[in-house]
Amino acid sequence: MSPDPVALSESLLDLAMRAARAAGAELLSRYGTVSGLDAKSSATDPVSDADRAAEDLLVAMISGERPRDGFVGEEGAAVLSLSGITWVLDPLDGTVNYLYQLDNFSVSVAAEDAQGAVVGVVYDPVRNLMFSACRGGGAYRNGLQIHCAPAVPAALALVSTGFGYSAPRRAAQGAVIARVLPLVRDIRRIGSAALDLCGVAAGATNAYFEEGVQRWDIAAGGLIAAEAGATVTTFTPTGVATGVLAAAPALHDELRSLVMTAAELAGVRD
Repeated sequence: MSPDPVALSESLLDLAMRAARAAGAELLSRYGTVSGLDAKSSATDPVSDADRAAEDLLVAMISGERPRDGFVGEEGAAVLSLSGITWVLDPLDGTVNYLYQLDNFSVSVAAEDAQGAVVGVVYDPVRNLMFSACRGGGAYRNGLQIHCAPAVPAALALVSTGFGYSAPRRAAQGAVIARVLPLVRDIRRIGSAALDLCGVAAGATNAYFEEGVQRWDIAAGGLIAAEAGATVTTFTPTGVATGVLAAAPALHDELRSLVMTAAELAGVRD
């Protein structure tokens, strides 16, 4: 007999929340002490022992309760699923903020099936904020339902974004932002894609877009934003392989057009 979908979602969400809290506690226990610092894709793309320890904890805790599930993790977790459920993990989203003690970092945990994310959790351990969602069940912050802000014209939109780690990509993204900035209320650069998506979900910002994000960056936050009423789509204005745009539906379409035009005028489309 197949498991009841609602019961399965609730079970997965409970595990995701417990695991994210445990990983957040691990990060806080190491906060302010940098060890095992290495670079990944570039000298400005760091990884530390804190990232690795948090991912190890997440994998051990989840696999201890669900040994047939698969894993995809930013720091190397890669296990093929035997159950149809794959956990997509970002143990420390916002590593640069973490290293500089700027507080804006999170643990991102999503469980996916063949149709995409079933549950998603983004935990901000500094502020003890737990963002969560089940597919079809709405989005929540510390147990209270949240909704994205009503759509506003792009000229009144507070938009968050992020930048890649390579110098050429940053140059292209900077050229686009230079043209977008005069056309919106303002730009924010928070430094954690997962928290950016949750900011849209909670109405703290009107929109978020970024290129170069990976599956683990947006799996949980994307579900949370969508369940809060945002439109979340793939978006690559300079033509790189990956990207995301999240905003209330009417603003989403206007902002997509505005940013695409900015990229064309800046001459940075691949």
